[in-house]
Amino acid sequence: MEPGHSGTDSPYVRLGVSDDASFDAVHAAKTERLAACGDDPQARARIEADYDAVLMDRLKQRQAGKISQGAVSASQQEAKAASPLKQLKLPAIPQLPMGRAASPRSRPAMSLEMPRFSLAEGQLLWLPLLGHGALLAWVVALSPSAQTLSLILAGGTGMTILNLLWRHGGLFKAAFWGFAGLAVGLGLGALLIQPLAVTSPLQEAQVGSTLALLVQLVLALTVA
Repeated sequence: MEPGHSGTDSPYVRLGVSDDASFDAVHAAKTERLAACGDDPQARARIEADYDAVLMDRLKQRQAGKISQGAVSASQQEAKAASPLKQLKLPAIPQLPMGRAASPRSRPAMSLEMPRFSLAEGQLLWLPLLGHGALLAWVVALSPSAQTLSLILAGGTGMTILNLLWRHGGLFKAAFWGFAGLAVGLGLGALLIQPLAVTSPLQEAQVGSTLALLVQLVLALTVA
């Protein structure tokens, strides 16, 4: 026996096992001692401490090359028991698709929804007519300044967005058609400047504003 393995202070002696006892024998001795001491917490703690000390001593012997070949398999079992964390199996981490290797099914499908057109009814019909009609009359009859025309176009765009939002409830869609009507109307106005023999910048702004409001009115009444 190695020093410290004999005598009453040896954990081997307190457990009642020999130096070359197998893992099963050490574990059985601990179980027997725990059953014999009952519910005494101090006695149970001493038995657990002796058991751990024996396991650690067996590991040290094996690392130092002092353990017999007959107890190698038992020492391997002791090493597993002394390192329970090594026995835990972590769940496998799923591999994420990278770059071109990603499956087409892993990418969200992109689809463009074609616009639907139908004439509005009830309040959705006469409210845009009243609102845009008032702005058109302001532009055509009162010949406002360029700064006022900008405010009128902003009001017309806002009314178009609100009407479309009220009709189908899609904010992005309503904003898209509101600004699209503004852009298309101003573009048509720029194309019609020469055929209409428009000369002054104010008249150019009036033509573009009038066409923009008309296009926005049509969109507010028809985009579903």
